[in-house]
Parts: sequence; structure tokens; C-alpha cells
Amino acid sequence: MSAPSKPYDRGLMWFRRDLRAEDNAALCQALTQCRQVWCVFVFDTAILQPLLDRGLTADRRVEFIHESLIDLDEQLRALGRSHGTEGVGLIVRHGAAVKVIPRLAAALGAQAVFANHDDDPYARRRDAQVLGALAHAGAVLQTYKDHVVFERHEVLTGFGRPFTVFTPYKNAWLKALTDEHLRAHPVERHGDALAPCPPDHPPGVPALEALGFARTNLRELRVRTGTRGARALLEDFLTRIEHYHQARDYPAVKGPSYLSVHLRFGTISVRALVSTALALHRQGMAGATAWLNELIWREFYHQILANFPHVGEGKVFKPEYDAIRWERGKHAQALFAAWCEGRTGYPLVDAAMHQLNQTGYMHNRLRMVTASFLTKDLGLDWRWGEQYFADHLIDFDLAANNGGWQWAASSGCDAQPYFRIFNPVTQSEKFDPQGKFIRRYLPVLAKLPTPALHAPWQADAAVRAAAGVTLGRDYPMPIVDHAEARARTLERYAVVRRERS
Repeated sequence: MSAPSKPYDRGLMWFRRDLRAEDNAALCQALTQCRQVWCVFVFDTAILQPLLDRGLTADRRVEFIHESLIDLDEQLRALGRSHGTEGVGLIVRHGAAVKVIPRLAAALGAQAVFANHDDDPYARRRDAQVLGALAHAGAVLQTYKDHVVFERHEVLTGFGRPFTVFTPYKNAWLKALTDEHLRAHPVERHGDALAPCPPDHPPGVPALEALGFARTNLRELRVRTGTRGARALLEDFLTRIEHYHQARDYPAVKGPSYLSVHLRFGTISVRALVSTALALHRQGMAGATAWLNELIWREFYHQILANFPHVGEGKVFKPEYDAIRWERGKHAQALFAAWCEGRTGYPLVDAAMHQLNQTGYMHNRLRMVTASFLTKDLGLDWRWGEQYFADHLIDFDLAANNGGWQWAASSGCDAQPYFRIFNPVTQSEKFDPQGKFIRRYLPVLAKLPTPALHAPWQADAAVRAAAGVTLGRDYPMPIVDHAEARARTLERYAVVRRERS
């Protein structure tokens, strides 16, 4: 029996947030629908230039992508060779994606461009422009679900509306899940469609410096990039996943999976991770159940962004929260600078900000603590913090970042009630009880005895002196009093109650 004919002679696979060759929905579709397929990634100047304009020339995300593309190029070359084809690889371009993709498709004679969905507002506008440009040239853009198990309108309430509360969403998500949703796309089986790159479009990844960016401390931090790095992290996590539900809240403990950046850029398949978590969950492993819960939270925020795109453009989910008057002016800017630089006088908050600034990563518990502190202790607009995290987190994902910040500010869906305000000292005593995390990122406080470490200003002056700590010189006094700030926050948020009534 002859193989079914393919609808397209030539196709172009456009990688974006899916930097892997295995179990890739769009790549599999390209290979099964086209007789010849080329692969491209675009360093999109519409995304990169604003970073350069703000002086973020050393960006760990850009370097992570760069290193992961080298790995992806190697994967594609190996896949081509496994089917007897030399010269396969990843074509990398630097420019405006809305122009680069249609031009490259025309140059290669591609009748179809394949890509995976991206629901970020910019990505949707970009894809609409590319769709139009390709259509004008007689080609098509075909996109597929890949970065989540369920997307957009796939999991809805009984009334056919998007969920806005997590627990019923999770229950519906689990009820809808079948083995078919987690089945891997058999890319390897169809690799014979990969075509050698023509001489005028050679494969290979340009130097990071050629893009206008400098090297960061990514290698010194031993951040694992690409699919190989993701696999190594998963293997390590599986040796300790049994204790994840207990360990994940303690920043001094190796508790998380550290796979968030790999999920963000698609160097590992979400289907593979959910399959792993689900299998262990069904065995009754509490750690796996907690991890599966976090993976579903990720999907929850992605469907929120897809169905309520205004949240991704700086708008509150709950309109009544627009009535809140945040602090403004020079004093507010000074408070924000102290928060950004880790000099608020609250050790756990400051250590968390130092972790972010030094590594591009922040422990999830501390993301909640620092966000609560910014909005409810300092009275600053959550959007300031959201943007700072967007600029500095290596695993920045608009859906999760926005969801987390609006949760902390109480303006989001299924958010923390406005009257629940994290006490930064209590959080420090509970989740860094021995002060190991604080001592790592605030060495100036390292010699303080642990009881004094969480609130140095409350310690006896002789204790501070013995540890070589003079407040106001070696470490700042608290920039706000938490009890007073809490009272101001309750007053600030009272306007929400009035708006509702």
C-alpha cells in the first residue's frame, strides 16, 4: 500500500516557545504534511529591542534561548542524519518576525508555515500579521496546541464559560484528561521530510554578541539549557519528588523541580511532565500530587490569559480594583528602588530580591512574599513589580507572572483576599527557620544569631554589635512598620468594598 500523498511540497517550521525536536506538535504536523521541511527561529527585534532600549543588554533569558537553540540545531541535524539526510539544521534570523517569516517562506518556496500557539497579546497580533502576509503570497499559517495540555476554550464551566476559580477548574481539567491528551507527537518517525538547508540559507546560531547582547553569569550559575538540560533536571527531581509537597516552601532547601524555565521555552514537553506527575499521583505519592497541582495552576493562568487577554496588557481582572489609589511621587519611587535593590530592612524580602538580581530566579514562596510586601506593605502598584519580574526572571511567563501578581494584589481571579497580608517576619521565621537562605544572600547579617536574623531591629543592640551589624550603616532599618502598613492597606482597599456595594 502506498503512503498517502502530502498536501504540501514545501513547508517551514517556525519555532518560538517550543525549543525541542521531540514531541513537538507543529513540527510533527509539518513533517507529516510536507515533502520537504526547513526549520527557523527568529530573534524577534520587536521583543528584543525594547530590552536593549532599557539597557538590559545582559539578559539571562536571551542567553538561555541562545544556548538552547544550539542544542535544538544539534537535535535537528541528528534527526536528519538518522534518516540519511546531511545538511539539516536550524536557520536562525535576527529581525522583525512579521517580515522575516513571510520573506523566508517565499525564498524557500514554502506553501505553508507551521507553528505552535502562543496566547500572549503581542504574539497573537504578530501571528495575525504573518497570517495576512502569507495569505497575500498564497501561503498558509497553521498553528497547533503544544505548550499546555488544555488551552483556550477546551475546559469550560457547565454554562460554557471560562473558569475563574482554580479548584473547580482543576476538577474539570482532571475529569477531561485522557491518555490521548498526553500522547507524544511521533516526530522521529517522520524525520525523513527534513530537508538540507540551501547554501543561501545556512543553518547555525549566530554569536550572542551579534544580537547586541552580552554574556551573563548563566554558565557560572550552572543553569542547564536545552532539552538535555531539561532531561537532567527532571531526572534529578524524580529522586526527590516524594518530598516536594513538604520541601517546596523552604527556599534554603532543594525542593522545586527548577523546570519552570524549560516549560517557558518549551525545551521539554508539558505532556511528558504531566504524564510523569500523573503516574506517581495515581500511586498515592503526595509530592507528585502537589507537583501535578502546580502544573494545572500553570494551565489555569494560561487559559485566563487566552480568555481575558486584557490582563496581559496591564489591566486588572476585577474592575473594582481600579479604584485603589497606589502611592505615587518621589517617595513611592524611593520605596520601589529599595524593594528592587533588596534594602527594605526586612531580611527575607531583601534576600529574595538579591536572589533574583544575582541569579534571575526567585523561589516561588518568596515571589508571593515580595509581591505582598510591595503591594500591601509599601502600597505600590502591582504593575511596577510585575514589570520588574518580567525584566529579571529567567523563567518569565506572562500568564503566570500576571496571575501571581494579581493574586498578591487581590485584583485577580481566585486571588488572595485583600485582608490577608503576609507578615514578612512571620514568613521568615516559618519558611527560613534556621536563616540559611538569608545568610546566603545577606552575608552582612550572617553572624547574627538566628532569633535576631529575622527582625534585626528588634534584637538587643549588644547582640547586633557582637555580630558586626550596625543598622543604618551595614544594613537598613525597616523602611515601613508592618503593623502600620497593614492598617493603611486595609484602609486603601476599603474603596473596593464601596465599589462593590
